[in-house]
This record gives sequence, C-alpha cells and structure tokens, in this order.
Amino acid sequence: MKKTIVSLVVLCMAFLSSGVAMAQGRWGVTLGADLTNLVFDQKLFKVNYNVGVTAGVTGELMMPGIGFGFDAAVLYTQRGAGLHLGDKPLWASQGYGKENCMLHYLEIPIHFKFKYKNLDGFENTLMPIIFVGPEFSFLMGHNDLKAMNYPGGEFGLDVGLGAEIFRKFQVNASYTWGLSYCVKTKQLDDFIGKNRTWKLTCTYFF
Repeated sequence: MKKTIVSLVVLCMAFLSSGVAMAQGRWGVTLGADLTNLVFDQKLFKVNYNVGVTAGVTGELMMPGIGFGFDAAVLYTQRGAGLHLGDKPLWASQGYGKENCMLHYLEIPIHFKFKYKNLDGFENTLMPIIFVGPEFSFLMGHNDLKAMNYPGGEFGLDVGLGAEIFRKFQVNASYTWGLSYCVKTKQLDDFIGKNRTWKLTCTYFF
C-alpha cells in the first residue's frame, strides 16, 4: 500500500510539473467542503450525513483550442457519517448509541474534463465545465470507532460540473460513488459500508 501511495503521488507531481511547463498547463490551490453518507449492504440502522473538509493542490492540462483536458489533485479530505448503532441490540448491549465514524484520507482524483469555450468572449468571464474520473483515497487515520474495521483505502468514481470565473477561479460541485468499501463491521461478516459524497470546491489557479 505504501509503495502504491508513493507511486501515485510521484505520478501526480510529474503531471503537475509537466502541466506547468506547457502553454495550457497550470496549477492552483483547492479548498472545499463535503457532505458524506455511508451506504451499507443492508439498512440495519439509521445513517446520517456528516460535513467534512478538503484542501490541497490541483494541476490542470488542457488541449489547445478544443476545450478537452485533464486535471489531477493531491488533497487532504475528511469524510464521515453518523451511525445509529444503538438501533440494534447487538451494538446497544455494548454501550453504542449514535456514533460518528470519521475518516481522514490522502485523496488523488484524476478527471477528464471539458470546458465550453464558444461563448463569443463571455467565456473570459464565466466558462461552464463538466468532468468525470476515478478517485483514489488512502486512509491516513480515523476516530477509532471500535465497532468497525478499516481498510487501507478506497476507490470511487467522481462526476461533476462547475464554472471557471475570470480564467482564475474554478468552482465545482461533484458526487462520488464509493466503489470499494471504506468500513466493515467487526461482528457481522461481510457487512460493509461505502462512501457517497457530495463535494463543493473552489480552486484558485496561478
């Protein structure tokens, strides 16, 4: 897992470096917030959304003239959800009630994106964007909810839209489907939860 993390970080930093060196390449800083729910195999207990944060650096490389390109980021992301474990005697008998499950990730999203530029000059003020791509999340820590086991990371699919403002700011909204599990209960075999995350971010490009 550590080798995988190092390899992906090196790949993303190489992407950022190559992007800056090209005419259509640039990088910036990203800040945002997310709203996450955990979806389990079965609805044994109620789950609430929790608010988290995300921050890091983003690189963008666009093909000249056609509006297509890529971006990649290295982000710290906090996700989580409220789990009503006390709804079931299995956990209530151990003293669990409504518990927060908080997860801290090193997140590497890679997007294929399109910017609609044919707006008769208005694109210099506001330019629509759509994007899609994989998201690799590596677990750096959690709040040690002892009813759960935690894998080393997860994989998801990110889809979103946004706008570029004055060629400097990008405001994006996205939804991420967790395709692999992020938590597993210790006392029920194969009872797993996957992240479902709404995210709003703003990137300032230099």
